[in-house]
Amino acid sequence: MTIQLDTKLRQLRLSGMVQALPGRLAQAQGGQLTHFEFIDLLTADELAVRADRLFLRRLKQAGITEIKDFSEFDWSFNPRLPRVRLCELASARFIPQKTNILLVGPPGVGKSHTVTALAIGAIRAGYRALVKSIFALANEFVDAEATDSRRELVEQLSTIDLLILEDFGMKTLRSSAAEDLLDVMMRRHERLPTVITTNRPTEDWGKFLGDVPAATAILDRFLQHVEIIVMEGRSYRLGRRLSTRVNVAQAAPSDSTGAQTTPDHALAAIDSESEPPESPVTGLPNAAHVSIPPTNAPPRRRRDTKST
Repeated sequence: MTIQLDTKLRQLRLSGMVQALPGRLAQAQGGQLTHFEFIDLLTADELAVRADRLFLRRLKQAGITEIKDFSEFDWSFNPRLPRVRLCELASARFIPQKTNILLVGPPGVGKSHTVTALAIGAIRAGYRALVKSIFALANEFVDAEATDSRRELVEQLSTIDLLILEDFGMKTLRSSAAEDLLDVMMRRHERLPTVITTNRPTEDWGKFLGDVPAATAILDRFLQHVEIIVMEGRSYRLGRRLSTRVNVAQAAPSDSTGAQTTPDHALAAIDSESEPPESPVTGLPNAAHVSIPPTNAPPRRRRDTKST
């Protein structure tokens, strides 16, 4: 009887019920469940399995390989971070409001961890998300042009519930990247929210996008409905390396006077991996002031200099 029911459930693709069936039958046979409770719990088991599979599938589609949320975030390292607001954003309530998010701050303060938490929060709320580095996206557009699949790529980026673009301003992109991004932003404008992380002020976007008119048009749409969050603080990565150096020094053997000594090669290895402290990002936009170039502004002409 159980084998026949198991086969029928598998034919109906009710694998969650198949997994839970032995346990629920034991409960029912023990007189602990009514007929209604048995069916209700078995149905709930199936829905739970489907929800878990959907969550994992959407994580993969979003490009998330490691689950990071704010439950494991070290808020004490950078106490100036807007903890309450970031946690509110992770609830995904900004998505139906169609509000764009701009996260601005130097490298290492937690922008990548934050956008991963936002994406996971959106997926848990039933939305689809996509996290992309701006470099990877630019390369994907080049490949799409070569394989005649640009339309499919634009359609994917334009219809995803939450699009997250990381690393704006890390390096200059080819001019065609700005045109491709403008195409996507025009389609998403006032329809679906976009999250962008950057360590550069908006005044510089025309430079690293390589196309001032396109950057102006992108900003004009993106900043119309945007919440700007400035993330200030020290680099988590550099902090971990400095902690490693302290631990090595503390674990070093003592000399004859009792002072601890650290092998030169160990300190050299740590020094070679250390990064200089990041200089503070100046001129960052905030909620009260965002500089937007004029929509009809022509591209700047480079003044030629001649040696005399």
